[in-house]
Amino acid sequence: MSSGYVIIICTGILSDSDAAGLLNKRKKEWGVQMKKINNRYGNESIMALKGADRVRLRPSVIFGSDGIEGCQQAFFEILSNSIDEAREGYGDEIKVIRHRDWSITVEDKGRGVPVDYNPIEKRYNWELIYCELYAGGKYNNVSGENYEFSLGLNGLGACATQYSSEYMFVTSYRDGYKYSLEFRKGENVGGLKKEKYDYEHTGTITRWKPDLEVFTDIKISIEYYRQTLKRQAVVNPGIKFILIDEESGNTEIFCYENGIVDYVKELSGDKGFTSIQYFETSAKGRDREDKPEYKVKISVAFLFNNEVNALEYYHNSSFLEYGGAPDKAVRNAFVYEIDKYLRNNNKYNKNESRITFQDIQESLIFVSSSFSTITSYENQTKKAITNRFIQEAMTEFLKERLEVYLIENREEAEKIANQVLANKRSRETAERTRIDVRKKLSGKVDFTNRVKKFVDCRTKDVTKRELYIVEGDSALGSCKMARDAEFQAIMPVRGKILNCLKADYEVIFKSDVIVDLLKVLGCGVEIKTRHNRELSTFSLENLKWNKIIICTDADVDGYQIRTLILAMIYRLMPTLIREGKVYIAETPLFEIRCRDKTWFAYNEKEKNDILKELKGEKVTILRSKGLGENDPDMMWHTTMNPETRRLIKVVPDDMERTQEFFDLLLGDNLQGRKDYISEHGHEYLDMLDVS
Repeated sequence: MSSGYVIIICTGILSDSDAAGLLNKRKKEWGVQMKKINNRYGNESIMALKGADRVRLRPSVIFGSDGIEGCQQAFFEILSNSIDEAREGYGDEIKVIRHRDWSITVEDKGRGVPVDYNPIEKRYNWELIYCELYAGGKYNNVSGENYEFSLGLNGLGACATQYSSEYMFVTSYRDGYKYSLEFRKGENVGGLKKEKYDYEHTGTITRWKPDLEVFTDIKISIEYYRQTLKRQAVVNPGIKFILIDEESGNTEIFCYENGIVDYVKELSGDKGFTSIQYFETSAKGRDREDKPEYKVKISVAFLFNNEVNALEYYHNSSFLEYGGAPDKAVRNAFVYEIDKYLRNNNKYNKNESRITFQDIQESLIFVSSSFSTITSYENQTKKAITNRFIQEAMTEFLKERLEVYLIENREEAEKIANQVLANKRSRETAERTRIDVRKKLSGKVDFTNRVKKFVDCRTKDVTKRELYIVEGDSALGSCKMARDAEFQAIMPVRGKILNCLKADYEVIFKSDVIVDLLKVLGCGVEIKTRHNRELSTFSLENLKWNKIIICTDADVDGYQIRTLILAMIYRLMPTLIREGKVYIAETPLFEIRCRDKTWFAYNEKEKNDILKELKGEKVTILRSKGLGENDPDMMWHTTMNPETRRLIKVVPDDMERTQEFFDLLLGDNLQGRKDYISEHGHEYLDMLDVS
């Protein structure tokens, strides 16, 4: 039974059904017995994972994930060791190779990892480093012996990465020798190979392939490598990081001679309205009275910018995605000092609320890089630190330096104060707008709350409902008489609506025409603002229509109204365009009659083609005067009948290109619009109505 096999011996003759019944009976009996055995929980039930299994069976404990994030963290662990060497002054170049088989090479010019016999531990160092968790050379950093400020202090990275690899090859050049190691699936192969070697420089080369038996995905994107090496270049001034991608054949180099100052300058471009400020300090302290004292070094660089904002924190070269202690310090110090400046200089209006960090952050580019001899990370992935002393030291340091900066740089202080106040007031206006929008759009369109002149259809089946947005009351009358009332609704717009690309949200939502149209659509709005990301009320599920059809006259005024409606949808509900819900109804420009037949032409070419076919015949050509002049039969045939109408689906292939054209033709780029008309105006001459 312990083997998992069941043997049934039967005497006599059983029918197929009887045999099956007996088998099922025995399965149930044995299942109960096995369950009892398996449910035993005693002293023999406790077990300990050993060797490579400690990582291979539970990679997320070390790397935070068994997916691509864990695989990336394993790479960073090896990279960190090379960076620590460079920071100690051994080598100024680190090379990373992304191989075609998804293996990785990290090569440095450090001292070479010590892998020979260790007389103190009475073991080989390669065993300690690559086969023993919690073993390394960075535990005495507080005493100043080695790696005073190090990325990795736990002695986990090299061993855990080796354990989680399909293979790992380590080559160390030091002490006049070349040392070679090979590992397969967490096990050493062949021991340590040592040979005399005349090398150009010392260093360590590690090549490994993450194991798909450990990680669910090992295909680290080139963008991750770029981002990681760039960030390390930022906080390790003068160190050159070389990235080689075998798949593309490209080589990239990352190096910032002045570290975070150069990086802040790069982020800002030429958009900053203050100069770059760089502060640095060092301190000693402890997180608690009974905890050991440790050292911390802090450097920050920042400026204020109207168009770009960024907050980035680094500690011991690790990018702190979630910040932790530095983020709390920055928020506290900046709000305290700028608020104090505003109050002392009477910048607030009477009874005005105080600024928040959000108002400062909107215009702030800030990068900090700190190092400490003792670091408390939230976990092994090092995405946030929790050191109380670092937070307190950084807060006081920033308060002191910001106070002096604002006093000594009066002109820049005034710019900062005015911009932060502008951000605050814009945020508050946006919040009031959000509340107003929700109030305006919250009401249902029914018999007691009817949108003026809106004509609904009968069906409640959203997959069938169509909304025609038409130009004026006359078009409303024609479309109403021509439509299929079962599934076609009509919403007229009066005249040319507001240009939503140029107007502020507050102005847009004061327009009754736009608010009424939004109510009829029912899906809310997508408001994009850096001041308040909670303004949106949009929900595609709440859209009441399968098709939204813009139907205007085939003349210049009609085209302009059509464009303004499209601009409104693009600004407030771009998802409707991306989802293919918006259509343009083509309306005929010409009605051509010959004897007892009628043809409709939607442009000059179609008109000319029809006339060629009717050459020699007496024809009457009528120019469309607008939708309001069309009789119901003509409207149904040309514009509303799903079998005969022409609809243009508005689905931009390139949203960026679409945005450029909307901004060019309807935005604030007046000179760009003049240039475009000057260059392309002749292409539209045949559309002019000069009769």
